[in-house]
Amino acid sequence: ADSGDPDVELPTARHPPEGLEQLLARTKFTKAELQSLYRGFKNECPSGLVDEETFTLIYSRFFPHGDASSYAHFLFDAFDADRNGALCFQDFAVGLSVLLRGTEQQKLRWTFDLYDVNKDGYVSKEVTLGDSGGGGVGTGGRGAASALCPPQDMLEIMKSIYAMMGQPAPGHSAPAQHVELFFQKMDRNGDGVVTFEEFLATCQE
Repeated sequence: ADSGDPDVELPTARHPPEGLEQLLARTKFTKAELQSLYRGFKNECPSGLVDEETFTLIYSRFFPHGDASSYAHFLFDAFDADRNGALCFQDFAVGLSVLLRGTEQQKLRWTFDLYDVNKDGYVSKEVTLGDSGGGGVGTGGRGAASALCPPQDMLEIMKSIYAMMGQPAPGHSAPAQHVELFFQKMDRNGDGVVTFEEFLATCQE
């Protein structure tokens, strides 16, 4: 059944999906729905893998009047559950199942992970200067960095949404205002980061 990709160049590109039974167990799709999704996936991505560039091209079709590339990057990371830089069919099917048919908590967890740009378990309000070589960034530098720099995780997401919708905000003031409102509502203990527990509790109120 998987003999239609004889000329794929990369040896890792031919990526057969995991068994149908496994996907039926991991998702809330029916057998017919999974088969239909797979046909569409293979039509767009004959190799069985989608890199970020291809994902961005496909996603951008839905937003012809804006620049969806930045938001597509965050979305790609959210779908790429194993963080290997490529989406296989099971990444796509499992993520889509959560978004379409997951429980409220599963959907909120997925959304939180999308907002958590650097995947440290928090949605950050302070600037993140990277994990490597950042010895000087600690108790002494955090207050100054926070005072000088706008919220980072959420600001980048918000700016990408404005760009995708074709609504560039002069001076980025509107995205920044949205971020401030987000933290006023979500950051219950005022420590400058939002945990999943805070995010969940606020969304479920």
